[in-house]
Amino acid sequence: MNKSVQVKVYHGYGHTHNLVVYGHVFRYKAKTEQVYSNNIWINIVHLLKLFILKPYPFVEVRLRFFDQTIYNKTEADGFFKFEWKATQEVPAGWHTVKVEAVANDGSILNIGEGKVFVPHITQYAFISDVDDTIMVSHSATIGRRLRELFIKNPRTRKTFPQAASHYQQLALSQTAANQPNPFFYVSSSEWNLYDYLLETFRFNQLPDGAFLLNTLKHWSDLIKTGKTGHEGKLLRVMRILDAFPNQKFVFFGDNSQQDPAIYTAIVEKHPENITAVYIRNIRKEKERETKALLKKVEEKGVKYCLFQSSEEAIKHSKAIGLIS
Repeated sequence: MNKSVQVKVYHGYGHTHNLVVYGHVFRYKAKTEQVYSNNIWINIVHLLKLFILKPYPFVEVRLRFFDQTIYNKTEADGFFKFEWKATQEVPAGWHTVKVEAVANDGSILNIGEGKVFVPHITQYAFISDVDDTIMVSHSATIGRRLRELFIKNPRTRKTFPQAASHYQQLALSQTAANQPNPFFYVSSSEWNLYDYLLETFRFNQLPDGAFLLNTLKHWSDLIKTGKTGHEGKLLRVMRILDAFPNQKFVFFGDNSQQDPAIYTAIVEKHPENITAVYIRNIRKEKERETKALLKKVEEKGVKYCLFQSSEEAIKHSKAIGLIS
């Protein structure tokens, strides 16, 4: 195998008839073993390494799942997506998938391993933004956002008080402890930060789930981190709704960027699929605009909560019967 080639497989999701797994193949990717240090220079070097990479474009990739083999090719940025139907019933839970990068002569360049999440049949599913909804990120101000990234490591990044408690309670809402409700984390952060986010969520005891992130960036574009178009996030949320047409969804976001507009647009088209919309009120100057959008949500018969503290959101969830 070619040790310089790396296959990165991200958590996928789906059910027997519609399974999805994403990933990247790299010709080169800097070694990025995290040292959880309070030393600012160690954290800066680690972050920079996440953006030092060279994608492998248009290489053949081969996914193995149980007795199935599915073929595809990476895109120009090394990104790949597998979407397939299983030949046998797939039970709920996490299932291992392997993806091989294959050379022109048929030899295997390298292999990556990931997981695909098949939720239990539960009433609710939750789609949440990450930056300024769960984690303090200052997304609207690039200088403050970069400062948070550079001087903190995944275990020192701040999450909002009681956000984890709220999500933990929602994960068990009207379901058994061994059958938690599924969570999907849709963020403007790039795939470069995937492992960083996984560790932040694990360390802060947030529910496990599938991440859908933004296009890879190189180190020269680091200053643009966290910036993405309205349409990209809208499409990622819609893909989840399409994959689970019988699920009732609850949305979480904030008003630092476009979440209220994105969620309102989805509610206006699919109100029957949405139970509630939660927006953290990060930017007071946008409060009136946010309330106007959420009024449209309410007119479609969908509950909403504009909140500053997670304690307010928890009270609302109890009031509408989301959690007991």
